[in-house]
Amino acid sequence: MSTRGVIYVHSSPSAVCPHVEWAISSVLDARVVLDWTAQEAAPGSARAEVSWAGPAGTAARVATALRAWGMVRFEVTEDPSPGTDGERFSHVPGLGLWHGRTSANGDIVLGEDQVRAALAGATTRESLTRRMDDLLGTRWDDALEEFRFAGEGVAPARLHQVG
Repeated sequence: MSTRGVIYVHSSPSAVCPHVEWAISSVLDARVVLDWTAQEAAPGSARAEVSWAGPAGTAARVATALRAWGMVRFEVTEDPSPGTDGERFSHVPGLGLWHGRTSANGDIVLGEDQVRAALAGATTRESLTRRMDDLLGTRWDDALEEFRFAGEGVAPARLHQVG
């Protein structure tokens, strides 16, 4: 199955940018040269984004490759395809990697087992709220928001066919 998605590198130290390109290239099996711009939210770092098209599961492989660079903030999305949910992976230094399934409009979708486990493990309303926030990726969204905003108006590069 073929699908598409976007890789958002929200911030990378400038010295690590070539390694990020190499990691993405190794997964996509195509040479990737990103158009890096300064990331205003983190002086001394750069940001880039690229659209991709390829087989289902590509987002997970890209996220795994980029996670090796723990100081890089990134998100990788994969659109739903027949028989496969969409996905979003978010990485924030200090928080690690978060993964969620997404609907066609990009909302995070929780499975019934996830909700049941959160309910069963919560002893107070506050603990349930924390568990649900973690399932929804709230801490990752909060930590990335200023980096997303700092990249508004930048058109993503496009990779038309990979894999």
